[in-house]
Amino acid sequence: MSISSILVETGTITRFTGRVFREGARPRYEVRELLYQCYVIGYQSLPLVGLTGFIMGMVLTLRLRPTMVQFGADSWIPVMVGLTIIQEMGPIITGLMVAGKVGSTIGAELSSMRVSEQIDAMSVSGTNPFKYLVVTRVLAATLMVPVLTVLSDAIGLLAAYLGINMSGVTTVALFTNQIVARLTFGDVLPAVIKTFFFGFAIGIIGCYKGYYADKGTEGVGRAANSAVVAGSLAVFLLDLLAVLISTLMGLY
Repeated sequence: MSISSILVETGTITRFTGRVFREGARPRYEVRELLYQCYVIGYQSLPLVGLTGFIMGMVLTLRLRPTMVQFGADSWIPVMVGLTIIQEMGPIITGLMVAGKVGSTIGAELSSMRVSEQIDAMSVSGTNPFKYLVVTRVLAATLMVPVLTVLSDAIGLLAAYLGINMSGVTTVALFTNQIVARLTFGDVLPAVIKTFFFGFAIGIIGCYKGYYADKGTEGVGRAANSAVVAGSLAVFLLDLLAVLISTLMGLY
């Protein structure tokens, strides 16, 4: 892909994003469809996100423990694992899982509707397809990714607690107090805020790729694949930007 095509694509996505804001601010609001998309994106993604968070917390603890014991700092394991999960690993892993599952689903679903001319039929019938299909999915992804991240963090911390107790004995109160005592406002705020941007980017990219998919069955596959790739890349870029801004502001 050439630089000019990248710039054109960026401009098109920017206009697409502006249209999402314009259409989303105008009535009529598709509340029922929004709630349904929150169910699809949030509740149906919870098993995958929860399992990934559990594995992440367990692996981090088991891999970190031998090194910490070697240096006599095993009491710092809850703090290090907790901060790692809450600040970076939880949001990143959740964002990638949602980009893979939800991004591909949105891209394939909307591109299939485009290919089968269902979107055109909605326009003819008087329904605003952009508001009904795009705005609801973008808003649902923006709202659900932070919720999924919090749940993934909680499950990851539970797995870390179980991992620590595989080689020692630590009470839940002690484990929790060690993490909470070290957490600061600057640790939690950037981690929470950036997840909203993760969800928004995943929703925008998935909807854009699907809504403007090429005609034919090949366009469906390309839309789903490119939504996953671009959504995952956007998560990494937004995380890098969040870390740079937080560092410059002295939050880390």
